[in-house]
Amino acid sequence: MKSKTIKTFTNPWYFLALGFGSGLAPKAPGTFGTLAAIPVYLLLVQFGDLGYAVFVIAAAIFGCWLCQIVADDMRVKDPASIVWDEFVGLWITLFMLPSGIHWIIIGFMLFRFFDIVKPWPIGWIDKHVKGGVGIMVDDVVAGLISFCLIQLLAYSQSWLT
Repeated sequence: MKSKTIKTFTNPWYFLALGFGSGLAPKAPGTFGTLAAIPVYLLLVQFGDLGYAVFVIAAAIFGCWLCQIVADDMRVKDPASIVWDEFVGLWITLFMLPSGIHWIIIGFMLFRFFDIVKPWPIGWIDKHVKGGVGIMVDDVVAGLISFCLIQLLAYSQSWLT
C-alpha cells in the first residue's frame, strides 16, 4: 500500500487513475471515488452541455488507456483503487440534470447501486471485457442506465408540476 500511496502523489497517471487519492480509501474506494468526482462535476457544468459532453467523452476514451497503464504497472487486472471509471460513470449519470443538490444525491445513489449490484448487462461486461476498456466500460454502462433513469425521473417531476 505504501508504494501505491507514494506513486499516487508522484506519478500523474496514478494521481488521476486513483481519483486524486480517493481510491486509496481502505473501505469502499469506489464510493469514495464517486464522491471525489462531485467537485469536478460542479466545475464541468460551468462549461455548458456541449463542453461537458466533449470532456466526458474524452475522459472515457482517455480512461481506457489510463486504467490500462496503471493496472499493468500495479500488476492487477482491475484494482479497486482505480476509480477514474467511477468519475466518468458519475459524470455520465449527472449530465444535463436540473440544478439542485437532491439531483446530485439521487444520481450518486443510482450510479452506486448499478456499479455495485451490476445487473445485466453491466455484470456480463464486467466479467467478459478485459483491460482498460473493461475497467471503464461497465461503469460507463452503469452511468448510462443511471442517466436514463434520472432523466426520466426529472422529466416526470417537471411534467407533474
